[in-house]
Amino acid sequence: MNSLIKLELTRALRNRKFLFFSVIYPSALFLLIAGSADGTAEVDGTGLTLPTFFMVSMASFGALTAVLMGNSERIAKERESGWVRQLRLTALPGRGYVLAKTASAAVVSLPSIVVVFVVAAAVKDVRLEAWQWLALTGVIWAGSLVFAALGVAIGYLATGDAVRPITMIVYFGLSMLGGLWMPTTTFPQWLRDIAEWLPTHAYAALGQSIEQSHAPHAQDLAVLAVYFVLFAGGAAWLYRKDTLKA
Repeated sequence: MNSLIKLELTRALRNRKFLFFSVIYPSALFLLIAGSADGTAEVDGTGLTLPTFFMVSMASFGALTAVLMGNSERIAKERESGWVRQLRLTALPGRGYVLAKTASAAVVSLPSIVVVFVVAAAVKDVRLEAWQWLALTGVIWAGSLVFAALGVAIGYLATGDAVRPITMIVYFGLSMLGGLWMPTTTFPQWLRDIAEWLPTHAYAALGQSIEQSHAPHAQDLAVLAVYFVLFAGGAAWLYRKDTLKA
């Protein structure tokens, strides 16, 4: 399995398009959204300045991009090409393929988080305590596993032709409705009520709690835990179903 993980990492790091959208794109969006914003202006209801708020949002968005887009399209296309079927003929256990995909995506998601933090600190003078930087990195990185599981599920659900539009709808829908691109305080109340139960909203809320020096809300932790169980369980079921068809 270690050899497969190394192969997946090498392929991911050689994919310039993937690296751009997972590492450079989130920090570019941060500069576009917060670059000209007043560094002292606060986001309503959060007590956070615009740069600190969007720093967590874009770091979360970058990690989401790496694990969701990276997993779903590759798995669907490799299933269609027969690569997954060939791996089943080797000594690699079934879970090894899924773990290798998740591990490679998680490694690539770390630079996307760090780059956004560096840009925010250098360009918008975002200043936090050392423990907050470390906690933010760990929480956003660990939370991305929820969306890595979703990416695996979509990869086993969709065909090679259908996986991209399905992934893009889920990707942009979760990003926008979850408040990664704009604060949910700007939403109408009915949409705000929906956003509170989306995994992306809970994901970003964990980082925002750390910036506020607060403990994470129990609801946000529960929402992420439930979605992780659903996504991971769905991925496992779809994997077994795909194995039986093969």
